[in-house]
Amino acid sequence: MTYTPEQWLAAQKAQVETLFGLTQTAFEGVEKLVELNLQVTKTSLSELAETTKAALSVKDPQELLTLQAGLLQPSAEKAAAYSRHLYDILAGTNAEFTKVAESTLADAQKTTLSLVDTAVKNAPAGTESAAALVRSAVSAANNAFESVQKAAKQAAEVAEANFQAVTNTAVKATQTTGRAKRTAA
Repeated sequence: MTYTPEQWLAAQKAQVETLFGLTQTAFEGVEKLVELNLQVTKTSLSELAETTKAALSVKDPQELLTLQAGLLQPSAEKAAAYSRHLYDILAGTNAEFTKVAESTLADAQKTTLSLVDTAVKNAPAGTESAAALVRSAVSAANNAFESVQKAAKQAAEVAEANFQAVTNTAVKATQTTGRAKRTAA
């Protein structure tokens, strides 16, 4: 199958549009990351000022220990929340890239199968076994890609579950430590 100039231009236009769409998605992800970091920095500076004022107004060591214990748990929870936001931004951006890649690859697979079918129809007599071999190779490649794609999705789901478990464990451990310090104080 040969492409007409119009088909070739349309394919090139679609590729350029895909590229610009992915570029826009990447910039949106970076923009969200910058916004998150600015918000965290702004909040941290404000909290640092409050903590410094509180520390300077402490009158005895016991009060200082109580202040310190009170700061530990919120810090761990904020770190966990930041990690969750960061993960959400990265996962969302990655999902967009994956969706485009899957769509683009699906179109490429359809085009390849169409080309193979056209070539088989126009092939000289006696080449049926070669055509069957090509079809089999294309089918095997498609199956391999689908297997890799499923494995990647499963790995991403496992990674997300592990991330959530580690975050929850860290927050619970900090809460337990904070309670123990307050009880000891």
